[in-house]
Amino acid sequence: MYVKDRMNRNVISVFPEASISLAFQLMTEQGYSHLPVIQNEKLVGMVTEKLLTEVSPSKATTLSIYELNYLLSKTKVKDIMNKDVIFVKPDMLIEEAAALLRDKMVDALPVIDDHDKLLGILTRTDIIDAFIELMGINDPGTRIVLEVKDEAGALADILGIIKEYGMSITHISSFDQNTADQKQEIVMRLNTLETDEVLNVLKEKNYNIISIHKKQ
Repeated sequence: MYVKDRMNRNVISVFPEASISLAFQLMTEQGYSHLPVIQNEKLVGMVTEKLLTEVSPSKATTLSIYELNYLLSKTKVKDIMNKDVIFVKPDMLIEEAAALLRDKMVDALPVIDDHDKLLGILTRTDIIDAFIELMGINDPGTRIVLEVKDEAGALADILGIIKEYGMSITHISSFDQNTADQKQEIVMRLNTLETDEVLNVLKEKNYNIISIHKKQ
């Protein structure tokens, strides 16, 4: 799965010359905490809720409401925006984008092409939605978690057993347990609720079944 498969293409953005009061308004109306800043369709910066809060007068200010409005209307997005923007390309793998979000501690990544044109935006929510889809959490069927030795042929053996009973695996993933005995957890979702026979065979072959969850 790639960034282009999960990014939001309907991006709300602002121009550098826009006032921070307009940026505040857009964030409030749309429920966003970040806005890309574009000029001639190219990404030139990023303004966030945190940046806007930092430049806004505190509640203890002695300024009148008229003075506050004047100040907010005169301060431009270009004066406070972050110009050193962390971005991604549409063909980046979604897991690489997730790692970038975590490592850089940002909430959103603008997506640009080779000419810096803004194509979309990828948020933490988009990453979570992708994880949910990849794991098949909302799909009907049976979710089985097996503990297996990390050795050649183990996964092929499991897949062969499932194939023998005419079942299909709709989602599968594996996780290292980071233990001395070098075991893995195999998480798979089958396209059926009738799994008693195949589970019995797996048990007979000494595969440790950690959990079984059925969803209609």
